Amino acid sequence: MERKEYSAGAVKVCFWFSEFRKVVALLDEGNSMEDVKDLNQRKNIFSAPTPLRASQIFSTVSARVNSLDRSFYPLFLESDLAAQKLFALVGAMAHDTLFFDFVYEVIREKMIIGTNELPDSDVRVFFKNKQIQSEKVAGWTDITLNRLGRCYRTMLYEAGVIDKSKNARRIFRPILTPECYQWLEGHGMEIFINALTGVR
Repeated sequence: MERKEYSAGAVKVCFWFSEFRKVVALLDEGNSMEDVKDLNQRKNIFSAPTPLRASQIFSTVSARVNSLDRSFYPLFLESDLAAQKLFALVGAMAHDTLFFDFVYEVIREKMIIGTNELPDSDVRVFFKNKQIQSEKVAGWTDITLNRLGRCYRTMLYEAGVIDKSKNARRIFRPILTPECYQWLEGHGMEIFINALTGVR
């Protein structure tokens, strides 16, 4: 996995699953990413409220799709909704190293020790630890960190990994289909399997 510099850019983004699926479908039909970008600019294919938001959605979703080898297109399109959401989640994790670390260091650890609850305190501890480890994260405000925490929880909820409880969120251990498991393993992405299934 390519480790990228930590970023707080997730405060401006969403899970954007339907947009992810639309981009993959267009690429599988033979369009290039540049074609999709042009289509988005001309036809607002994501139904964004403003051209700026349309551009932001494309930029984020295309980066997530490009984080995965293009051989996943047909597998993704043939998979059921739950498996598709896990592919979109892996794309988001591969694109955003801090979000990956959150899933790997918090959600995975919870599954390993056998607890299925994610209280807000665990999110705060994660960011406090990152502030100690990273000068960049140390420079972020509490408002930014709170927004990042909300964004991470929302994406995990929309991917089907946690519920929407107001207090401690319940964690649902994802079930990877054999095809998804084999694809990740075959592309050197075992660390994502471990992150999502709670394996050391």
